[in-house]
Order: sequence, then C-alpha cells, then structure tokens
Amino acid sequence: MRNNEDRFGAAKVADSPGPLTEATNKTSTLNFVVPTDFVELPSGGRFYPEEHSLHNQEHVEVRQMTAKDEDILTSRALLQKGIAIERLLQNLIVDKNIDVNEILVGDKNAIMMAARVSAYGNEYETKVQCFYCNSINDHVFDLNEVKPKTADDLKTAATKNGTFIIELPASKVKAEVRFLNGKDEADLLAYTEKKKKYNLSDNPVTDQMKAFIVSINDVVDPTEIASFVDNMPAKDSHHLRTTYLDLVPNVDLAQKVRCQSCFTETEMEVPFTTDFFWPKR
Repeated sequence: MRNNEDRFGAAKVADSPGPLTEATNKTSTLNFVVPTDFVELPSGGRFYPEEHSLHNQEHVEVRQMTAKDEDILTSRALLQKGIAIERLLQNLIVDKNIDVNEILVGDKNAIMMAARVSAYGNEYETKVQCFYCNSINDHVFDLNEVKPKTADDLKTAATKNGTFIIELPASKVKAEVRFLNGKDEADLLAYTEKKKKYNLSDNPVTDQMKAFIVSINDVVDPTEIASFVDNMPAKDSHHLRTTYLDLVPNVDLAQKVRCQSCFTETEMEVPFTTDFFWPKR
C-alpha cells in the first residue's frame, strides 16, 4: 500500500501576498517528498516483546530508495564490514525507534524484498548454478511471485514467551526454539568469517541450531546445549531443522529454474547476491 498523498509536486504557499515569482516556482517544483510503502510483516508482529515498536504490528512503513541510499551500497567501508544492507534498511525504515538488528529475519527479508522491487522493479537477473550438471546459467527471477509465509500459517502454538517446543523423534527430548533476528544473523556470519580466518572447520548446520535453541528439556546452559547439538542423532537434527524452517514466518523465496544446458527444472530460492540491489538493466 502506498502512502503518497501530498508527497510530491509543488509546495503549498499559504496567504501569498501576490503571484509566485519564477524563482519560487522553480523551487517548489523540486520540492519532492520521497513516497513510502507499507510492507506486510510475515510475523504479524506476534513474536516481539511488548516494549518493541513492532509488537503486534502487521505492517511497517518503509521509505523508497533514493540516489543517496545507493551511495550506502557502494561504500567500501560498509561493504568491508558487511553492514551495507543493514545500514540501507535502517535508513529506509520510517520509524527510527526500530532497530534493524532487532527485526526478525523473515520480516527483514520482506522489507529488503519490498525495497528492491520499489527501487528497481520485479525482475531480478542473476547467475545460478545447476544442481545436476553444475553449469552456470543466467536466470531472471520474478520478485512479484515472492509471497509472505505469515504467522497465521503456523500449525504449532507458541509459548507465552513467543518460543516453540519441538519434540525430537529419536531422543524424545523437547527442544525449545526461538526465531532469529538481524543481530543473530550478523553474529553467525561474523563467527563463520572468524573460523575462516583461523582455518577452522565451518559448521553452519550445528552453529545455526545452537543459535536458535533456547533450552533442551528445560536445560538452558549454552555449553550443555552445544554438547547435545554436536552429538544429537541425525534423525533429530533433520527433524529439528525442517520443523524450525516450517515455523519461521518468512517470505517464500522458492521459484522454478530451468537449466539452459541439461534442461532440468528444479526449485531454487531467490539468491541474495551482489546483483540484488544492482540490476543489470
């Protein structure tokens, strides 16, 4: 939904003593107020604490991108720190009481998708690799096909703390999980980069589970949780990860992609590559 009333065009002049001068006309025609959009939050605001600005909010108002915002995406300092996208989204969110790092990942993805579509349109051309023949193909994703998977789709009830209990099939333990936010996502990325720096093994599956697990059979000690995750049966690991993904309110990024080499059609998620905010055409 657009919030564009009285947002651009000539400025209103009250009680003008006479005709507008040529200089005044030139100034008023450049008095452009950037339009805003209301972005639907997949979470519906249901999993934020009461003191959070997004608590029970179904939408968030987001300003459309400007040329100055594009400067953020080319800032070498921000790119090197890996915070260019976060800084961009923080600038675009109208309510400055909202910290982008405290927004749930699914809601953040919805905001990022809306910002990209309003700035550059729904066609997103990028390169993708075929799962079957490994060839690299050019593919155009239609971002208008990306739809929110909202909290209303949840089949499991949340606890009073906004967490979820998942019983694991092999060990029969109960894992309490929470939804990750922007800070959690950034911390996981930083941890992965740190491992690379010191040539340590990368463990994205277990690292993510350790991040979203709150307790195991009411045990909240991080060391004990980490030990359980490292040694949990593969059946439990698969069940926990797939159930968690089903629970998380997010945007459905899956689209069908046809390989231009082997002609195999497969389902692939829209990738957030460097092309995402820099369209080729």
